[in-house]
Order: sequence, then C-alpha cells, then structure tokens
Amino acid sequence: MIAVIPAAGMGTRFLPATKAMPKEMLPVLDKPVIQYVVEEALDSGVSEVVIVNSRAKREIEEHFSADEALVESLRAAGKDTYADAVERAGSLSVSYVYQDEPLGLGDAIRCAAERAAGESFLVLLGDVIVTDSSVVRRLAEVSAEHGGASVVAVFEVPGDEISRYGVIGGEPMGDGVWKVDRLVEKPAKEEAPSNLAIFGRYLLSNKVMELLQVARPGAGGEIQLTDAIDGALTAEEVYAVVIDPRVGHDTGTVAAWLETNVRLALDDPRYADSIRKALGD
Repeated sequence: MIAVIPAAGMGTRFLPATKAMPKEMLPVLDKPVIQYVVEEALDSGVSEVVIVNSRAKREIEEHFSADEALVESLRAAGKDTYADAVERAGSLSVSYVYQDEPLGLGDAIRCAAERAAGESFLVLLGDVIVTDSSVVRRLAEVSAEHGGASVVAVFEVPGDEISRYGVIGGEPMGDGVWKVDRLVEKPAKEEAPSNLAIFGRYLLSNKVMELLQVARPGAGGEIQLTDAIDGALTAEEVYAVVIDPRVGHDTGTVAAWLETNVRLALDDPRYADSIRKALGD
C-alpha cells in the first residue's frame, strides 16, 4: 500500500511568507511540516510515500535529498546532532508525481493513480501533524475488519465551523466506528448530516481512485475527494473512525500553526521550560 501526500497547493493563507517558500516547508519546532507527515506514513509500514508536488516547489525535493557535503561539514565542526538530523531527512524514502494545475484535492490524488496500481491507498493531508502512526493504524484495523473497506478519520466540530469541512452522515456501530451512508463537502450548518468532519487521514479503496479518474468539478469548481468517496457508496461500504482531535495538530492557518508550535514545544523537554517562562507560566 502507498501513502499519498498532496503538497502542490499555493499556501495563500501564509502569504507573503509562502511567496518564496512552500507552505509545507514552514517549520514546526526544528522540522518542516511535511517531514512530520512523511515520518507518520513511513512509521505505519507503507511500501511507498508519494508526494504530489508542484514543479515550482523544488525546495521540498531538496529537503528530502541527501546532502553529504553539509553532513560532513557539520560533523567536522562537532555538530553531530545537526548532522544526524540532516542525514535523516535526506534518507527518508519518498517519490514524486506532479499536479500541473490547482484543480483541487481530488485532482491531486488522482495524479498518483499509476503508483497506487489498483490497490487501496492512504491519503495524509499535510495541514494536520500526527506525531505517531496511531490514527493510520486504527484506519487499517477497521478496514481489515470490514473486508478492505474505505475508512476515513473524523472528529466532532462545532456547528458554526462545519462548512469548512467534508462531513459524514451514517449510523454509529460502537467503539467509535460509524457506517457511512453519505459524505458532503463543505455543507451549510443546517444541511450538514452530522457534526463529524473528516480529519485529513484516509484509507481508500481502488474504487475511489477509479471514480476520481472520471470526476467532474464539485464545490468551489474543484475535483473533490469527498465526492468520489460518496460515489463509492453505490458499490461498496465506507466507514469512519471518530478520533480525539487532540492527537492532531493543525497547521492550516497562521493562528493554528503558531498554536501547534507552542503545543509541541510545551511537550518537548528541549523547549518546554523556555516556552513556559516566555508565557509567564
């Protein structure tokens, strides 16, 4: 199974910072956002991590490339900790496909169709950092329990925020699992089938990829992944797993990115004391 990480977006919410640097390369503590997502995918045991990139974002590929000269220079200066960090980033196994036009998340995912090779695949959105592979592994467990069905991670959101997300409808089955009967992309509050929004982690069947190949634009004039998953319901079952949103750290807006840096810094012994002092705790 492969993991697909979309990374071709423009990052307009972070302008002008993202004028010369991809949003995915914004640092959270001492690593760029996308490295956390790649590490999560690799720790889950996938066979390949495929980044859907823009040809203009060469910085992402440079980050995951080996830099022996820099490593040697750091080691010569006695900076082995930094050398180890650079060496690790360059050793992470990733490959790339390209989205040439910003036609939506569904379009980005279908760019990886050949890599998926007719099998189930993971999608990990880069706006949310999960610092371990617990969510992905839970999706895999539920999928296996239901014959390889598609499974999405969801979390509860307030009604006034529901229009920002893809939302599921369905019936609870116990143990945090729902059988999904419909998915709606960015519904109005009064039209939302539930308060459960997609979290940004998916395990999807090949049927979803097949539907993306023939998909037409939906909400916002874009190819919507949610629409393809909803379409798959006519042929197969889809499930959802309700997760605690605290396992994820949002980086999709400036305020959320700042909060994520603070939250993770407070959990990191390297930075916790300094942050608490700065915050007056």
